[in-house]
Amino acid sequence: MKYVELTRFGIPWEVCRMVEGPALGSPGPGEVNIKVEAGPINPAELLLIEGKYASRPPLPARLGIEGVGTITAVGEGVNELAMGDRVMSLGRTNWAEEIQVSSGAVVKVPKDADVQQLSMLKVNPATAMFMLERYVNLKPGDWVIQNAANSAVGRYIIQLAKTKGVKTLNVVRRTELVGELRKIGADVVLLDGDDLAKRVRSEVGDANIPLAIDAVAGEGTLRLGGALSEGGTVVNYGLLSGKPCQLTPELVVFQGITLTGFWLAKLLGTMKPDELQKLYAELASQITNGNLYTPVESAYRLDQLSDALKHAYQAERNGKVLLMPNG
Repeated sequence: MKYVELTRFGIPWEVCRMVEGPALGSPGPGEVNIKVEAGPINPAELLLIEGKYASRPPLPARLGIEGVGTITAVGEGVNELAMGDRVMSLGRTNWAEEIQVSSGAVVKVPKDADVQQLSMLKVNPATAMFMLERYVNLKPGDWVIQNAANSAVGRYIIQLAKTKGVKTLNVVRRTELVGELRKIGADVVLLDGDDLAKRVRSEVGDANIPLAIDAVAGEGTLRLGGALSEGGTVVNYGLLSGKPCQLTPELVVFQGITLTGFWLAKLLGTMKPDELQKLYAELASQITNGNLYTPVESAYRLDQLSDALKHAYQAERNGKVLLMPNG
């Protein structure tokens, strides 16, 4: 049974390897075996591999924050799941041909939905939904501004906001992304720059912009904060610039702009099993009915791990990179 192992922290394609291990045995009481079909390579995973993430696992470590697959065996006492069910794994060892986990650490997902889209269910759609719902009481007609709008989270924000009647201002760095994001429902798409706040107001006038969603940090935080309405909130969830978040005293003191952070792993750790099931059932249904979609640029087998990690590390991609452990 093949799986991915992290041997030390460093450059992802130099410190990760595919390992041939023993076949899984029968699941124990309360456990299931899952044949993993697909799992994405997320930016958080790359940071973890480099040793730059908020937590470091003991080494050697198995990897894979996300994964979806089919149950191949069930242990004694497992009544809510059956062989052939498709499930999302809540564990962190999903870059493997097969995994053995507690039946409470999976969420049943539809068999008729796109498996590649379902494989990205755990992190990015939930991140987008929580950031739209937990910090500001958005009303139909309000505006949200975000940078890195071409990212998977950015695309989910566009799509989820549209279902709520909330409009989106989307900041990107490449001209060719403007039309692409408009096609999926973006209301306004602007190129990033020092005069962002001025151009935002030329687009929306004095409309209410109470929420900014920041994946970039550094000066990116400052530019978003400058575009907000008085009393607005910036939610940071990423560090693409590699620099600390910036806000000026003028924005904080005189405009009442606040900055907070979002970390999905911390929030999920506070949720009860039934809450997790409800959350992901709702998001899975949105994927099934076509409301949520993000492009996949390429998919790789486990024996192509090095190429997959190099591809995922590229700054300017037009979609996610997936691992397909069973081809």
